[in-house]
Amino acid sequence: MDTAIELAAKLAVWSGPIELQPLTGGITNTNFLAVDAGKKYVVRIGEDIPVHGVMRQHELEASKAAEAAGISPAIVYSEPGALVMDFIEGRTLSAIDIRTPRYRDQIMALIRCIHHDMPRFIQRAHWTFNVFDVLRNYRQTLETGDSRMRTALPRLEKISGVLEEVAGVQEPVFGHNDLLAANFIDDGAKLWVIDWDYAGFGSPLFDLSNLASNNEFDIDLEHSLLENYFGSPAETDLWRSYSAMKCASLLREAMWSMVSEIHSELAFDYASYTTKNLERFELAYGNFEQQA
Repeated sequence: MDTAIELAAKLAVWSGPIELQPLTGGITNTNFLAVDAGKKYVVRIGEDIPVHGVMRQHELEASKAAEAAGISPAIVYSEPGALVMDFIEGRTLSAIDIRTPRYRDQIMALIRCIHHDMPRFIQRAHWTFNVFDVLRNYRQTLETGDSRMRTALPRLEKISGVLEEVAGVQEPVFGHNDLLAANFIDDGAKLWVIDWDYAGFGSPLFDLSNLASNNEFDIDLEHSLLENYFGSPAETDLWRSYSAMKCASLLREAMWSMVSEIHSELAFDYASYTTKNLERFELAYGNFEQQA
């Protein structure tokens, strides 16, 4: 933390001495609220994280594209390992908020903007996000890193293969790929989306299932989500593909945490986070098997 504070305080963007206050919630970056000449900014400190596929240049490009699309705060400065953006006065949403009619249409509009409008603002649109490639990479990382979860990996790999086959291939879109409630901010006039660490081209079903699984949608809300996005009721094949992708989303979160247990230096209880997300994955996978 001390190193991150020192780096944030010495960035060339500041007009003079600044006030820095740690922001809670980040488990990939170290984040601060900075006040410079009376104006507020968010500072994100973090290097590339190859084990998670997090490349800061990609994050920067996605953040600038989201700014150009009008859905994310303005980037005011960047350098390797640091990103400074305007601070949005508002409140982050909760999972309960995400499930309410008040926000569902707004969030769907944001997802459509991410999927179909943002690529127009990306100059080097070449990077991808395939959750099943991520899971394969995580298994290798966990095996070579002597993870405490090594004995569970063969079963999880087998399940991932089943899910990949059922999920199938969809026309790729540009995705956010980390639609946690805390990544939405309501400023009272509009809804913003932040944090583009995992953005890239991939299946639209990942963003949809990720939103639903992160925010505990029930089956009716999930059907409504798919119908809203695709413009027609979710028939059997689409529902099955979506359900497989939801399981993959939950498995990815659990294995992300397993990898973070052995690689992250941030002060966070990754072991408990692993347990929580494995339990959620097992429940979803049990429901998926019952559909067969």
